[in-house]
Amino acid sequence: MSTFAKRERLLLADLLETVGPDADTLCEGWRTRDLAAHVVVRERRPDAAGGALLKQLAPRLEKVMAEYTAKPYEELIQLIRTGPPRFSPFQLKQVDEAANIVEFYVHTEDVRRAQPDWAPRELDPVFQDTLWSRLERMARLMGRGVPTGLVLRRPDGQTAVAHRGTPVVTVTGEPSELLMFAYGRQRAARVDLDGDAEAIDRLHESRQLGI
Repeated sequence: MSTFAKRERLLLADLLETVGPDADTLCEGWRTRDLAAHVVVRERRPDAAGGALLKQLAPRLEKVMAEYTAKPYEELIQLIRTGPPRFSPFQLKQVDEAANIVEFYVHTEDVRRAQPDWAPRELDPVFQDTLWSRLERMARLMGRGVPTGLVLRRPDGQTAVAHRGTPVVTVTGEPSELLMFAYGRQRAARVDLDGDAEAIDRLHESRQLGI
């Protein structure tokens, strides 16, 4: 049975193939080739992937990323499409769903929303609920460094507090859009912001959102 993680994986691979290796992304400093290499390294090189979080491993991650970025673009796309190696924990459905639904959704949108002709995707309610459940669990981690209070709110009124403080900015939108906002893609997220005007400006410019 197909899973959300598998669906988003294939969508990302197809999109990367369509736009080519030198298209813009929402990831600062990255073209599509860089993003593709990141996805492959994250799944296939756990010895280096930790460098995204641990400064001690950052030089190794940089070296391995350079090696994968130099690979043929078509090879990177095929590695994304076919998934992790046989004995990777990502092969387990539960691990794949837990670790990759948000990863692949956000990176697909990183490519889509960087293109001049992008339009919002129609996402089914079950997928939106799944994204919301992930966002609820990660909200405080992603909002821990922002300069204002931050509340994320769905159109139906459900809320998640990402950061306690004043003044408070309330961000309203579908879970998919709130996720993009919380991951630091503020300008590309289709959300409504309510609160003090100066606080909203500070939140828009903040580089502290995300993991």
